[in-house]
Amino acid sequence: MLNLPLNARFRGFYPVVVDVETGGFNAQTDALLEIAAVTTRYNDEGLLEVYKSYHYNVEPFEGANIEQRALEFTGIDPENPLRNAVDEGEALKSIFKELRNEQKEAECNRCVLVGHNAWFDQSFLNAAVERANIKRNPFHPFTSFDTASLSALMLGHTVLAQACKRAEITFSQKEAHSALYDATKTAELFCHLVNRANLAQADENFVAELEVKDD
Repeated sequence: MLNLPLNARFRGFYPVVVDVETGGFNAQTDALLEIAAVTTRYNDEGLLEVYKSYHYNVEPFEGANIEQRALEFTGIDPENPLRNAVDEGEALKSIFKELRNEQKEAECNRCVLVGHNAWFDQSFLNAAVERANIKRNPFHPFTSFDTASLSALMLGHTVLAQACKRAEITFSQKEAHSALYDATKTAELFCHLVNRANLAQADENFVAELEVKDD
């Protein structure tokens, strides 16, 4: 196993898996309805694993567009009072505060967004940050780690459910399209991919060491 601390493994970045559920595909005009963030840490055996999670149901911003097809896809009812939804700025500030503390504890320089088709989650996150006029955003504004691309490379599939299946991670279609569930499964997939890459890198280093000794 490649044995590097978290801050050295990702060039000072603290990986945070983010998933959003929205009212459409346009980050500028469509509502942010749910957001979840899941962090990871190395355990005592040197394996990356899920660490903490944060989740909020979000009130649509004033004038936000919500496509009916998006609600049918996610099963979200924005009018349901049991959602206990909060303003998007309040949700982000609360999550960001916790992430800054974790990032500092891990001795990392900045958070990096990890997502399945990360551009989508990053675009909605950045749009909400701008609307809420948040100045202390712990995330890098454009760098991200995309588990869809990594899964295509290492597992031969881009769909989250299928990539999890190939990684032997349980995945429920009934629970999917919840921000917290999808973020958690994406985090488990990210850990699997990183641990697999670390093991492969360690094997390569071992072979290289043997070749040097033979010389």
